[in-house]
Amino acid sequence: MQQNAISRWGDGRRGRIGILGGSFNPAHEGHRHIAETALKRLGLRAVWLLVSPGNPLKSDDGMAPFGDRLASAEAVADGNARIVATDLEARLGTRYTVATLGLLTRRFRRARLVWLMGADNQVQIPRWQGWRRIFRLVPIVVFPRPGWTRKALHGTASRALARWRVPAARAGALARMTPPAWLLLPGREHPASATEIRAARAAGDALAGRRPRKPASIRPAEGATDRLVRLIVASLEDDKAEEVVVIDLAGKAAFADRMVVASGLAGRQLTAMAEHLIEKLERNGRRNIRTEGLGASDWVLIDAGDVVVHLFRPEARAQYALEKMWGVTLPGDEARFA
Repeated sequence: MQQNAISRWGDGRRGRIGILGGSFNPAHEGHRHIAETALKRLGLRAVWLLVSPGNPLKSDDGMAPFGDRLASAEAVADGNARIVATDLEARLGTRYTVATLGLLTRRFRRARLVWLMGADNQVQIPRWQGWRRIFRLVPIVVFPRPGWTRKALHGTASRALARWRVPAARAGALARMTPPAWLLLPGREHPASATEIRAARAAGDALAGRRPRKPASIRPAEGATDRLVRLIVASLEDDKAEEVVVIDLAGKAAFADRMVVASGLAGRQLTAMAEHLIEKLERNGRRNIRTEGLGASDWVLIDAGDVVVHLFRPEARAQYALEKMWGVTLPGDEARFA
């Protein structure tokens, strides 16, 4: 499925990527309109429809099962390969936008991420956890919404961040600007509303005598190996590791199920990353951890059993090319989108 192409651990893809997050309860043509407008006006390589596992500001009453909401986003994206519906936020295990963007900006370091949202969210964003930090993480584009656009321009967030508002004429350059940077992109206000769609469906169900379905649990199961990988990646990210890549070896190698490859800019950083990781693994109950190259200048191996970690300086990593050896083609190696 299309959404599985985006690894929760990140990769080396390049280019400008718009992220349109939301409940998508359900997704509709208004979402498609925003995505297509963003692709054209912002010069994006892709737009991710980031389906939320649950909105902390909304009741679960009336919330469709996650699988249904993801399927509706896939249907909206159908026919345009540059619009990708994804369950990435559910796989990250985050529910707050500030936490999600914090992970994505670290794990997709080479990409130019832009947050896309409607004017209704610009009005409501001061209620979001860490909303000021969201504006410091990525550039933001606000799209007109019926009944909300004027409120958005005079709301708390717009007033507080007025000095960082960018003229709409510079939309094509926004993705390369250092945040905070935001703009309201003038254009057609698409009338589609998820609330109205749900109300119409509910009315149809009532007439047909059908009971509304109860939401299903959406938290994906996580095995011991995935928990171990999550611990390793978090430790490396805390130590400012670069280009962290997770390679699935299941069925390909007998020595491990996963391989984690990361870069550090200097030998001292590699040593610190390795020592901190070993300490955290031991605190987590891992024993008999094998290491090679600790204290060396360009490469360290940490064998944690089910997961093997390779830490390189960039030059050594390019020389060994482990990702290519194991058949991983990073999006960053593709021709860049103009």
